[in-house]
Amino acid sequence: MSAPAITPVVVRLKLSLLRNGLRQSGGRKAAYIASAAVALLFAALQLIGLIALRGFGHVESLTVLLVAVLGLGWAVMPLFFPGGDETLDPTRLVMLPLRPRPLVRALLTASLVGIGPLFTLCLLVGSVIAVAHGGAASAVGVLAVPLALLVCVALARAVAAANVRLLTSRRGRDLAVLSGLVIAVGAQLVNFGAQRLGSSGLEQLAPAGDVLRWVPPASAVGAVHSAGEGAYGVAVAQLALSAAALAGLLALWSRSLTRLMTSPDGSTLRAGDTAVRDRAPGGLARLLPPGRTGTAMERSLRYAWRDPKTKAAWVTSLAVGLTVPVFNAWQGTGSVYFACFAAGMLGILMYNQFGQDTSAFWMVAMTISSPRDAYAELRARALALLLITLPYATLVTVLTTALLDDWSRLPEALGLSFALLGAMLATGAWTSARFPYSIPQEGYKNVAPGQTGLAWISIFGGMIAAAVLCAPVIALTIWLRVRGSGDEPLWPVLPAGAAHGAVLALLGLRLAAPLTARRLPEILTAVGKG
Repeated sequence: MSAPAITPVVVRLKLSLLRNGLRQSGGRKAAYIASAAVALLFAALQLIGLIALRGFGHVESLTVLLVAVLGLGWAVMPLFFPGGDETLDPTRLVMLPLRPRPLVRALLTASLVGIGPLFTLCLLVGSVIAVAHGGAASAVGVLAVPLALLVCVALARAVAAANVRLLTSRRGRDLAVLSGLVIAVGAQLVNFGAQRLGSSGLEQLAPAGDVLRWVPPASAVGAVHSAGEGAYGVAVAQLALSAAALAGLLALWSRSLTRLMTSPDGSTLRAGDTAVRDRAPGGLARLLPPGRTGTAMERSLRYAWRDPKTKAAWVTSLAVGLTVPVFNAWQGTGSVYFACFAAGMLGILMYNQFGQDTSAFWMVAMTISSPRDAYAELRARALALLLITLPYATLVTVLTTALLDDWSRLPEALGLSFALLGAMLATGAWTSARFPYSIPQEGYKNVAPGQTGLAWISIFGGMIAAAVLCAPVIALTIWLRVRGSGDEPLWPVLPAGAAHGAVLALLGLRLAAPLTARRLPEILTAVGKG
């Protein structure tokens, strides 16, 4: 007697998980419906737009590029959003008497249920319609659409299965939190590409298209265009390439499932089998100042490296602070003053210093008994921030200046960046004591419920105050530029901006220290709400 097919069971399981998840709360259901509506609307617009491009020159380069980017998205999404689909975790099924191959078929079928596959299907159909000319191309397109869709889904499943141990660990949660970085950098890349296409046309994509039409799943769409051009041998080769990629991904997926079902994980190993890390002080501790200052600096730097939320804030600020001025300079539309964006993005990290510690701040609070202790703590946190921010802001400013070939404005750009950084350190220290708020450790929220107003006042109020505090250096720059010839370097702005920023930072720390010591109970209450 043959075993019953598990594919219908797994599909019903996927639908049940989706239905029960939406029943948990009205807000979750509303968010799902809204996101589905937006995704489907965007998919419909993509479909209409691709159909409208039918007959345009070099449209085949655009379609293979879109499908290649789509495949890349399917590959990386499981790494950044592992909790978006409960069935992505095959460890939930390891205790069941299931064989890998039937399980692969069942999970592959269940993966075709959802908004993502429907969005992908619309884009693939539009891409095939845009490049299909003739009966042969249409026949190849009928095969290319499901083949490319299966490659995308199998790619996501293979990546998720191969990295499931990572995705369920702390480092996996780090990847999920860092998804904001991918979105921020990706937005800059899309903006840059759209501007280049708007000025030069689709022919700019031809070199990339010639390469990507041999890369699955884009090779399936490339086969449709090849068939329309009469290159039937090339079309067969491209389809075969996509089919081989699908077979390889399914084999990799099956092998990963077999390993997950037969090999032990950390929960089944004895405690004595795992190595204990050496807790001796590393090289970083030896380079920092002695006493409380060095200890607090090391703690702040370790938070930036180990805590997922703090790491996400650091990496996002570093990436966005670099991409905005550099991409604008690369396009020839930027200004050397955009380099101040790096100092501004990293200066924001000084805000809500105590909230970044969450409930662990009580251990720090036990060491603060006077304004002098509070000043030492705030100074150490500011120095830890400067240890990275100061050279980074300098590097971004020099790089932006080099891309624009506007070396005469380098001194004033550096002076303005240093002044802005000092002003944000000052306002950040004061607002950390006056408007503290909690940062939830779970999920993607950066503000605890009920504290959004505090966050807005702290960050945006502090940024406005920092801009006002930089007014003397800005006025000096404008006065010297108007008074001078217009092209000569304004060297006085560099030391003036550095000195102004240093004075502001010291005054801000001095004012924030007694406020921190006096409001310590309120700070503990505010940061412990997450």
